[in-house]
Amino acid sequence: MPYQQTVKATDAPPDKAEAACPSSRAFGIPASALRPAATRPSRTRPDRPPPGITLITMPTAHDQTPAGQPRARGLKIPFAGRPGPWNAITDVPGVEVGYVTLIQGDRVRTGVTGIHPRGRSGAADPVAAGFHSQNGNGEMTGVSWITESGTFTGPIAITNTHAVGVAHAGIIDWTLRHHPEVGDSWLLPVAAETWDGYLNDINGPHVTQPTVIAALDAARSGPVEEGSVGGGTGMNCYQFKGGSGTASRLVPFAAQDYAVGVFVQANFGARHELVLAGLPLGADLAEDNPMADFRFAPPGAGSVIAVVATDAPLFPHQCQALARRVTAGLARTGASGSHFSGDLFLAFSTANPAAFGPGPEQLRQLSFLPWESLDPYFAAVVQATEEAVVNALVANEDMTGRDGHRTPALPRDKVTELLTRAGRLS
Repeated sequence: MPYQQTVKATDAPPDKAEAACPSSRAFGIPASALRPAATRPSRTRPDRPPPGITLITMPTAHDQTPAGQPRARGLKIPFAGRPGPWNAITDVPGVEVGYVTLIQGDRVRTGVTGIHPRGRSGAADPVAAGFHSQNGNGEMTGVSWITESGTFTGPIAITNTHAVGVAHAGIIDWTLRHHPEVGDSWLLPVAAETWDGYLNDINGPHVTQPTVIAALDAARSGPVEEGSVGGGTGMNCYQFKGGSGTASRLVPFAAQDYAVGVFVQANFGARHELVLAGLPLGADLAEDNPMADFRFAPPGAGSVIAVVATDAPLFPHQCQALARRVTAGLARTGASGSHFSGDLFLAFSTANPAAFGPGPEQLRQLSFLPWESLDPYFAAVVQATEEAVVNALVANEDMTGRDGHRTPALPRDKVTELLTRAGRLS
């Protein structure tokens, strides 16, 4: 599963057992639970328990994060579509996610998220890709080449605005160490950012190339932590605590399922815009909004990075069509798209391995879905984007950062009360 490396000033050295299994330390779960999903014994639940036996329903990956934070479905917030086993971008086979979270003193609230489209071992194999900018007050490197070629090679890193250059250099360093054959030609990495300067000392040199390398090395498949982790550590969404969120959908085609996964770094929206389960909640949740007095930028300013992954075979311009649908998913949560927001979306397909890289001078063939079959995939992107944003909000706690700036978490109990009163909970 994805490993979150958290750096805190108060951290004590791990004991030997923890050092042997860092993921269990990061998430507070037993090492026995870290077996790959394919090796876990299957369990069937009978229609009714035997006499004298009471079944206790345990939280699933759909209901809570690996660290035990609630997810949106854990609050019974309803969503359309059929999620994958992890309800995460890692439901797309091969995709891996890793974090480094930096929480130090009272000023450092930042980090790095690393995403490998084909896993760490497959980083040298390009993927088909498409890019869409809803609003351009942000940065995602490598998109000129994606627009030109319809592909990119290597991992993705997401961090804060002033560390995007460091993230770019860190990807190159990681690639040279693990896939030097790629570095011998040229690299145009994908590094993206959102602004965390309300809570974080964004001008400090806290994110370094080793930080980026550690996040990329930490990437794993399996359930993904959400909320104030990785690049999302210092981010705010609808003037509540935001950050990292993910969700997935399974879509059938020709007697098999393909996965569509979305990962967001959510740092956008004004409080009055917020919509959950189709119910406008901004007015009911207007209290306790310290960011309303922060005049650096207008309410709603911020950014969102979205990464859409699928194993469905797609052409690059079909990937771009998926990326455009992120906008509709954000709109379901209330976003209208601020002029001061950097809303940048990348979609890629892990199908057609070895089809886009260098090779002998010969014709190649691609598998692809016909355009008339893509509507369910567009819907999957919309559904998973909405849920990923809500997961980023729900899986969070209050945070205080630089200069005493504080961001409250989404008040889960009050949200549940309001949605219950409106008859919106599942």
